[in-house]
Amino acid sequence: MVKTSHSSRITLLDGGMGRELLRIGAPFRQPEWSALSLIEAPDLVRKVHESFAAAGSDILTTSNYAVVPFHIGENRFSTEGNKLTALSGQLARQAASSFGCKVAGSIPPIFGSYRPDFFVPKRAPALLKIIIDALSPHVDIWLAETTSSISKAQAVAEALAGDNRPLWISFTLLDGRESQKDIPRLRSNQKVSNAVNSAVELGASAILFNCSQPEVMSPAIDTAIRELKRLKVDLPIGVYANAFPAIQKVAQANSTIQEIRPDLDPAGYLTFVDTWCRLGATIIGGCCGIGPEHIATLHESLKMKEKSFPPSEE
Repeated sequence: MVKTSHSSRITLLDGGMGRELLRIGAPFRQPEWSALSLIEAPDLVRKVHESFAAAGSDILTTSNYAVVPFHIGENRFSTEGNKLTALSGQLARQAASSFGCKVAGSIPPIFGSYRPDFFVPKRAPALLKIIIDALSPHVDIWLAETTSSISKAQAVAEALAGDNRPLWISFTLLDGRESQKDIPRLRSNQKVSNAVNSAVELGASAILFNCSQPEVMSPAIDTAIRELKRLKVDLPIGVYANAFPAIQKVAQANSTIQEIRPDLDPAGYLTFVDTWCRLGATIIGGCCGIGPEHIATLHESLKMKEKSFPPSEE
């Protein structure tokens, strides 16, 4: 069992690696995104991990999100993908060991974020194998991030067949004008209820929602919990939202450096988190634009709430 935050019964994730690298002046540009810092300044990647751990994160996620052909190119991925992905695992493990955290191995959207129409099933197994083999010595949990379609979740689960570590599947949702709060949907337009069913069938140990606006998370949590109850399955639900304006269906994944919403400062983000926790989410963190200062605020808030819980038996 993954240790829960000392702050409460909530497991506290970290926040967005890429924007924090940009904030501290690390090498950062398109199309490499956060992979550029991994290539040119790995010490700064470890520094960001340490910042999140010091802020109170229980789990650090490896920084290989952009180490895919979409970002670093086919040639570089074929020659350096394994090495760079392994380095991301080593850096996360080094920081985690210093702070007593767990490490989640990021399984990113290998053909670009937000665009399920870019997914190529025939190519997925070979690319996923490179990522999984490189991260395997360093991680405690597998985290399939920004999963925009059920087919991508299925591909990840198949690639991890026989691995006994927990698989957390994190879906990304339609947001902004395209969201349907009465029927929350993935960016593939598939219903969250169907995605939950698929995740259960695939053996997921937790179901999460990430890299969408905070406003669309509550309906997804509510739908997921209802569906799990209907299935008579008990799985933790998690959320780590971004601080971006709405991302539309036709957006080119990470084609520009998005603006950060000023209303989603630590206090603003905490307002959403409080709602998610009341709805039943027990894994909480942040995605793009959510920094160590946000995680520190969540940690302090959860410490205060801990006083209302009975002592843990763990």
